[in-house]
Amino acid sequence: MEIPVEEAPTLTTDHPLTPKQRRQAILAATLGNGLEFYDFITFAFFAIQIGHTFFPSQSAFLSLMGSLATFFAGFLTRPLGAFVLGSYADRVGRKPAMMISMTMMGVGIILLVITPGYATIGYAAPVIAVIARMIQGFALGGEVGSATIYMMEGAHPSRRAWAMSWQGASQNIAASVGSLVGLLLSAVMTDAELSLYGWRIALALGVTIVPVALWVRKSLPETIHHADTAVIPNDGFRTYLRPIVCGLLIIGSGTIATYIFQYMATYGQNTLHLSTTLSLGGELANNAIAIVAILVGAAVSDRKGRKHVMLLPQLLFCALIVPCFLWLTTERDAVSFIGANLILSYVQGYMYGAVYAAISESIPKEVRARTFALVYALPVAILGGSTQLVVTWILEVTGSPMSIAWYLTAISLIGFGAMYALKESAPVKLGLASPE
Repeated sequence: MEIPVEEAPTLTTDHPLTPKQRRQAILAATLGNGLEFYDFITFAFFAIQIGHTFFPSQSAFLSLMGSLATFFAGFLTRPLGAFVLGSYADRVGRKPAMMISMTMMGVGIILLVITPGYATIGYAAPVIAVIARMIQGFALGGEVGSATIYMMEGAHPSRRAWAMSWQGASQNIAASVGSLVGLLLSAVMTDAELSLYGWRIALALGVTIVPVALWVRKSLPETIHHADTAVIPNDGFRTYLRPIVCGLLIIGSGTIATYIFQYMATYGQNTLHLSTTLSLGGELANNAIAIVAILVGAAVSDRKGRKHVMLLPQLLFCALIVPCFLWLTTERDAVSFIGANLILSYVQGYMYGAVYAAISESIPKEVRARTFALVYALPVAILGGSTQLVVTWILEVTGSPMSIAWYLTAISLIGFGAMYALKESAPVKLGLASPE
């Protein structure tokens, strides 16, 4: 139920953190969040090479599917991590939850990097790889809730979307760095070297900066006790059921799109038969432009409202998917592959500048970290985690490289419907906050 403007509570503008402290807090949370996503996403870029290591097979399709199944395993534990670490963040604090998730991520990365291949230890290799991914998934499930809500609570009410957009931007920064590392490694290594140890180097780079991220997070102030009023008061579960349902559909739709974009390096190599360097170059362009789009969309959202930024861009995104994929599958060159990625990534990224704020600021503070974490983790685990498996299967069964475009279009239309149903929550539109 939307609160009428004249009856709505007034959000506090006397924030306990100074503007400088707020910037430092958001930067620190963004840094840690980005570092955690680096290794999680980089796995997808080297799915083919990792498949050769842990799932050797005479069938390239079966080897790739084994690797993607291991990638999917990391999504199964996300809801559990969201519930456990999200509840801990709501009960004890955002900061300690972020410290735990970072430590667990480091353990999962090291375990995957040092595990020998199937040729050395047999079936134990894929089993250990799956365990390592499940540890990473648990950590990320809790990380998203605590870090995103920390960014929200550390921001001025009139700059919430901008602050929270760094959650999405940090993921794309991490993905950009990951694809850049992959691009550089593919340029100096043979395919055999990439399969043997190149992917391990890419993943191991994330381990080296985990201690730095822990040190930065240790200096953060806690936000759980700061005065704050949500757009929707905590009058029971039914009062915030609407943003939960809409959020599940929006995040699910967006996650499928995101992981299809992360799949483009594999799609370029496996389906379009482009070079590894060109495929990873398209992935880099894909993620780099999304960083700009998310931040621009968030800034506009804080001034114009959440739905202003979500609805029209989402419709435009749906309309552009098929033409862009038709272009890149027909031409199959650098211009079409990179160009189509740039267009689609910018439009989708712009819209997501408002999504995190639209959902989280409509959830009461007492349950905010856990609820947002679950709203994020459940669709990611059910839909996003299976996206690359489903897409690979669809491409194999249909034999058409365009099948991925129709799948993405249908899913994105569902996301549009959920955005339309979600209530406006921007403080500036509801008269709940003055400019900073």
